[in-house]
Amino acid sequence: MTRTLAALAGLAALALASQASAHAHLTAASPAADATVAAPKQLTLQFSEKLQPNFSGLTVTMPQMNDTATPVKVTVSKDKMGLVATPTAPLSPGLYKVNWHAVTSDTHRITGAYTFTVR
Repeated sequence: MTRTLAALAGLAALALASQASAHAHLTAASPAADATVAAPKQLTLQFSEKLQPNFSGLTVTMPQMNDTATPVKVTVSKDKMGLVATPTAPLSPGLYKVNWHAVTSDTHRITGAYTFTVR
């Protein structure tokens, strides 16, 4: 009986630990991380859960130019599973860094960054 209770307690602890670490995450990005592409008309980031639009967004900078911000219009996709950034002018050749932040229904803020190059 003691072994059964110990086993059940162990399973319960594992279940709680899995639920606690199950936060949203970035599932896809276009342009992809480390890609070299023609100047994109849009950048899209997809997440594993629906976003809270008022608390999610991204910035695009050029690291070789002291992280000068590149003007983009950012919206949450219609299904609320992604961010869409539309540059206000064509992106010049160079390295770009995308810094993103997202909040989902679990209210945990997640952040990340990646780079891509425009040829």
